[in-house]
Amino acid sequence: MTNPAVSDLITRSNRLGADPKNTNYAGGNTSAKGTETDPVTGEPVELLWVKGSGGDLGTLKESGLAVLRLDRMRALVNVYPGVEREDEMVAAFDYCLHGKGGAAPSIDTAMHGLVDAAHVDHLHPDSGIAIATAADGEELTAKAFGEKVVWVPWRRPGFQLGLDIADIKSKNPQAIGCILGGHGITAWGDTSEEAEQNSLWIIETAAAYIAANGKADPFGGVRAGFEALPDAERRAKAAALAPTVRGLASTDKPMVGHFTDADVVLDFLASEKAPALAELGTSCPDHFLRTKVKPLILDLPASASVEDSIARLQELHEAYRADYQAYYDAHATADSPAIRGADPLIVLIPGVGMFSYGANKQTARVAGEFYVNAINVMRGAEALSTYSPISDAEKFRIEYWALEEAKLQRMPKPKTHQGRIALVTGAASGIGKAIAVRLAAEGACVVIADLDLEKAQAAAAELGNTDVAIGVAANVADADAIQAAFDAGVLAFGGVDLVVNNAGLSLSKPLLETTEKDWDLQHDVMAKGSFLVSKAAAKILIEQKLGGDVIYISSKNSVFAGPNNIAYSATKADQAHQVRLLAVELGEHGVRVNGINPDGVVRGSGIFASGWGANRAATYGIKEEDLGQYYANRTILKREVVPENVADAVYVLTGPELTRTTGLHIPVDSGVAAAFLR
Repeated sequence: MTNPAVSDLITRSNRLGADPKNTNYAGGNTSAKGTETDPVTGEPVELLWVKGSGGDLGTLKESGLAVLRLDRMRALVNVYPGVEREDEMVAAFDYCLHGKGGAAPSIDTAMHGLVDAAHVDHLHPDSGIAIATAADGEELTAKAFGEKVVWVPWRRPGFQLGLDIADIKSKNPQAIGCILGGHGITAWGDTSEEAEQNSLWIIETAAAYIAANGKADPFGGVRAGFEALPDAERRAKAAALAPTVRGLASTDKPMVGHFTDADVVLDFLASEKAPALAELGTSCPDHFLRTKVKPLILDLPASASVEDSIARLQELHEAYRADYQAYYDAHATADSPAIRGADPLIVLIPGVGMFSYGANKQTARVAGEFYVNAINVMRGAEALSTYSPISDAEKFRIEYWALEEAKLQRMPKPKTHQGRIALVTGAASGIGKAIAVRLAAEGACVVIADLDLEKAQAAAAELGNTDVAIGVAANVADADAIQAAFDAGVLAFGGVDLVVNNAGLSLSKPLLETTEKDWDLQHDVMAKGSFLVSKAAAKILIEQKLGGDVIYISSKNSVFAGPNNIAYSATKADQAHQVRLLAVELGEHGVRVNGINPDGVVRGSGIFASGWGANRAATYGIKEEDLGQYYANRTILKREVVPENVADAVYVLTGPELTRTTGLHIPVDSGVAAAFLR
C-alpha cells in the first residue's frame, strides 16, 4: 500500500508540473517526509521521498522517487568535509537509501532532507527566476514578498546550499520559502497542501509584482526591419534555411531540430535589446544545460534573402565555435570533462523564429521551450531592473560539472537510428508503414507521407506523439506537393537524412490491353515520382552536408520478365536504374543510394488489395486468398515475404553496418532464380 505522504507528494508534483508557469520540463524537485515500518526491525523509521535525478514533475510516479532514511541522511552533516569537497556527498546518499529500487538521488536531495519541513518544493518558475536574475534581486525580494520569502545568494546546487536553506528556515520562522539567486525558488510546508499553496503564492506574487511595477517595454522599442514576416513567407523562409542551420548545428555530432515561430520569440527578436540580452545568455542551470550558455542570433533584418542569411549564418557559426572554445579554454581545469561540442543549440532568426537542437526530437523541443522560459525571465528582470545572469565561470562549473558528466554517462546507449530523420512515401499502409514502424523503433523521427492525409496522420499517431512521427499529404507525381511534404518534415524535425521511395501502384494487364493512360499513371507515380522525391531530398541532403540515404523500393519485376505486366515492370526497371545513376551522382556528398527488390508481398499490401492481387491470381489460375502461399511455393526458400521483411532490409541498408555500400539492390523475395542479379 502506498504511504499517504507519497500519494500526496505525487498528486502535488503532478499538479505543479502540469502548469508551465510553475516550472519547466524535468525542472525542479519535490519531497515529502513520513514514517513507515522498517521490515528488518519492525520499528517505525522516518523516510524522505524526493524526486530522483532526471525525472519530470508533471509525469512523476512513485518509481521516480528516491527513498532515503532521514536519520542517516541528516547524519551526513557530521561527516561533511566542506564546500570544496561537497560533491562527495552525492555518493554518500547511496548509503542512506531505504529498500530497493527507486530513482537515483539528485544533487538537490540535501535541500529536501536538511530543511526542517515535512514537504519541500524546489521549482523554476519564470516569474521567480526573473527576480532571482535581476541585478538588485535581494532588494526586490524584500519589496515583493516582505519577510515571507528570504533571498539566498547564488550558490551551485549541492550539500552546502541545502545547509544554507535549512539555516535560513531555522532563523526565519515566519518565512515560507526562498528566492535562490540566479536560479529559482524553494518553498515548504507542514502539509503537502501548505507546501503547494506556498509555492504558488511565491510564483503568483512574483508575477503580480512584475506586472504592477514593471516597465511596459522591457525589451525596448522595435528594430525597424526585424519585425515578424507574414505567416506563409515566414514559414517558407524557415523551411529554406532549416537544412543549412541543422548542418551547422551538427558540425560536431548529428542533431535533430525543432522550429517555433511563437509570438514570444518573434517579439523578442524584433526588439532593440535582443542582441545584447542574447549575448548575456541564460542563468538558471536547467536552462543553459539545455540551451548552452548563449544562442546564435542572426544579425540581419527579416527582409534579408535566404542566400544572404545562409552566408551570414556560416560566418556567425564559425565565430560562435571560436567563442565557445575560448569559453571552455578559459574555465577548464585538468579535471574538466572534454569539450562536448562547440555548436549552438539555439539559433535565432529575426522575423522567422527559433531553431533548437538536441540528440532527439524531445530534447530539441524542450531546449526551445527552455529558451522561451529564458526570454520570459529576461523580460521580467528587465521590466523591474537589469537582467544579470550568473557569470560564465559559474555556468562552466555547472555545464562541465563532474556530477553532470556522470549523469550524462548513465544515459542509455542511443539506438542505431537515433538522430536520423526519415521520410517514407506511401507509408500509411503495407510495406511503407512497416518501414516507418521499424525506423521509429530504431530511434528515427519519421515523416509518413501518403496520398491520403488522414491515413498518414493516423499511421503517425500509432507510432507515438509528434516527437516521433508526423503524417503529411504527398502526391508524389506533383513536385509542389512533394516540396510541401519536405518543408513540413524539415520544420518538424530540422531536416531529413533518410528517404524511402516506396509509393506505388500497379495495374496487371497484357500489352494489348494496357492503355496509354495506364502507362502514364504508373510511370508518373513510380518513375517520375521517385525522381521528384529524390531531387527534393538531394537538395536538403547536400545543404545539410551530413550525408544520408536514399532507398528505392523497386521490385523483383525490375529484372524479371513476367506476363501481363509491361507498365509496372518497366517503371520498376526505371527505378532500379535511378538507384545506380544517383549512387554515382550523390556519392561525393556522402549520400548512399540503394534499392530493394521485394516480391510477393501480399499481406497488408495496398497494391494487392486494390485489384492487383485479383488480377495476378487470375493470371496464375488460383484463388486470390492463396496468392501469398503461391508466391512462397515458387521460391527457393518456400517462405512468404511480408512487409516487415522489406523493413528489415531498409534497416540494414541505412544502419551502421553497411556504411560503405551504395548502388546495391537487395532481393527480398525468398529466392527467385530468374530474378538473380547478374
